This record gives sequence, C-alpha cells and structure tokens, in this order.
Amino acid sequence: MLKNIIHKALLRRHFWRHATFSEIAELYASRLLRMLALNIAASFMSIFLYQHGYSIAFIALFWAVFFGFKSLVAIPSAAITARIGAKHGILISNLLYIPSMLAFALVPAYGVWLLAIVVILQGTSSAMYSISYSIDFSKVKSVEHAGKEIAYMNIVEKVTTGLSPLIGGVIAFLFGPQVVLGIAAILFAVAAAPLLRTAEQELPRQKLDFKGFPWHLVRPTLIPQIALGFDVFTSGTVWTLFTAVFIIGVGVTNEVYAINGALLSVVLFAALGASYAYGRLIDRNRGGDLMRIASVANALTHALRAFVVTPIGIAGLNVANEAATTGYVMAYTRGVFDNADLSGKRTTYLGVIEALANFGAALGGLVLFFLVVSIGDHRAMQVFFFVAAGVVLTIMTARFPLYRK
Repeated sequence: MLKNIIHKALLRRHFWRHATFSEIAELYASRLLRMLALNIAASFMSIFLYQHGYSIAFIALFWAVFFGFKSLVAIPSAAITARIGAKHGILISNLLYIPSMLAFALVPAYGVWLLAIVVILQGTSSAMYSISYSIDFSKVKSVEHAGKEIAYMNIVEKVTTGLSPLIGGVIAFLFGPQVVLGIAAILFAVAAAPLLRTAEQELPRQKLDFKGFPWHLVRPTLIPQIALGFDVFTSGTVWTLFTAVFIIGVGVTNEVYAINGALLSVVLFAALGASYAYGRLIDRNRGGDLMRIASVANALTHALRAFVVTPIGIAGLNVANEAATTGYVMAYTRGVFDNADLSGKRTTYLGVIEALANFGAALGGLVLFFLVVSIGDHRAMQVFFFVAAGVVLTIMTARFPLYRK
C-alpha cells in the first residue's frame, strides 16, 4: 500500500529518465521504512548508554570506534555491493541491523562486551546501506531534474526523521527504550522488501577497480567530505547528548526520551519547505552558491549551541540547523552524484567518499573524548561546538565540476 501511495503521488511528475515509476516508488518506500526504523532508535542510543551509567567520555570513545570501523569497512562493503548488486546490498544491510539492535538492548543486562557486536554489525550495515542506496539513487536520477528528485527524496527522509523520534520517544516513555529497539529491528526486517520486486540498476558480479581511478574528483572534496562526517556526529550524537544531560536532564524515568523526541520533531515543517525550495535552486544552477551559504549558516548554528539553556532554545536551534544542513547536504549530494557519473567507477567512488565521511565522524568522537578527559563534560561539549563550527566551514571549499559549468 505504501508503495502504491508514493507511486500515485509521483506518477504525474515524470522526472526520472533511467527508471520506471515503479522502481522510484519502491526506492522511496524502502527509504521511508529504513529511516523510520533507524530514527525511532538512533536518536536516543547515547542517552540510553548514559542513563545506564556510561560516562560521556566512554560514549565519545564508543562512537569514535564505531565510525572508525565504518570507515575501514566502507571499501569492503562497496566491493560486496558491486558483487551482489545495490538492492541486495540494502537487503543484507537491513538484516545485519536486526541483531545489532537486539544486542544494544541487552547491554544493561549482559554487559559492555555486547557493544563490540553492535559496532561490527551496525557499522557494517550502515556502511553497506549508505553505499548501496547512493548507487541506486544516483543511477536512477535524471540529470536535468536531479535537484528536484533529491528534494523529493529529502522530503521523504525528513517526514520520517521528523516524526520517528517523537514516535520512538513516546513509546520509550510508556514502555521502555528496549521496546523501541525491538520495534526498530522488526522494521528493518521489512524495509528492503519493496526493492526486491525489480531488477538491479547496476549489473551484479562486478569488481572494484582502482586502476585509472579518477582521484582528481576526490581531492577537491577530501577535506569537506571529512568535515561532513564531523558535522553528522555533532548534530546527531553530541547535540542530542548535550541537550539530554545538561538541559532536559537524564533521570531514572524515561521522560527524557519523549521530550527529546518532541524537540527533534520540530524540524519537520521547516525541512519540508526548505527541501523543495533548495531543489529548485539546484536545478537552476545555483547549487554551488547554496552549498556555500548554507555551510556558513550551519557553522553559526553549531557555535550557538553552546549558549542554549532552555527547551525552547533547543527547538529553535533545531529548526535553524535543519534548514542550514538541508541546504548544503542537498547541493553537496548533487555534486557527489554528478562526480559518480563522471568517474566511470560509481561504486568505487562512492565507497571512497563513504570512508572519508566516517573518518570525519570518528575524528569527531576522538576530539570530544580528549576534550572531556581534559576539561570536564559540560565545558568540553561547549568547546566542541565551536570546534565543529570551524570544521564545517571547510565544506564551503568543496569544488565539484558540476558547479563550475
């Protein structure tokens, strides 16, 4: 039913040149289910660990290890995806996420060693999914209307990203966070099903080939790609933990999950309007300007995080950051997809940039860890936001051939 609704909504907007409407609808449906499963749980994983006695320094180190592992497995994941095809890569990645969610839920009962299983399974799953999804979507897009297509996919993501933390937070408040992790595992089990009804866009049984790889397409975005990962870690992990611990307050009850979910969900309406407007700018050849301006705005929101002290401030800054992040990410993604086309080695290229982004996120975890052990939890996280502001400014230096035309 979900696929049919999406199909009817998109049928009259014939943007896609390389794929049928059925294939696009199935890609959207799969992405929606995956994002729902991911975000109802991922938004409070750090809070869950803190609530069960793990220090901020430990949590920072855990994420540094997690993203470091993702960076290491990005190329092998790309090789597997090339071998089996992107849609089957999505299937395997979803199946790997299920035991990782169950292992994470059992950490309080059976101990920290289960986090090793989480790192291995969830890290592999996340890397493989990101590469597989990027291959599939970059292959089916239309060159002429790619900005609009990215906007519609971004709207699908933001609807689920906006609503799922609220849904997950309320369920965690009423029934406990372990129940949410179980529900997420079930959703991951069905998220790949819509994609299994159509053929692979990329022929399977391929191999990664670095011979003649166009490194000239990677070098101008190497630092910005690392900064992008640093930004993801800042907004997705550090900010959530900072607000939960130092503004909302993490107690013995589960109220913090519901409050945190509600505050994350305020981004929904801002993201929907911004996505469509940004897509039109990208298709009007203004993507480069959008990326640079939005990167500066994103850096400013990071710097302001250190001064927020109320839930209203959290909500307002979440909206501002979402508008800025959506702008640079959409323009940047359009440039990446164009580079993937130009490279002639789509899977290899996407595997390389995935490794770089996760290296940036791991670097963020290490920076936070060393700040915490040096100057204490609260002050360290405030200083970290200023560091993040400086780092993400480098995103505006990215140079894509697309934006030189």
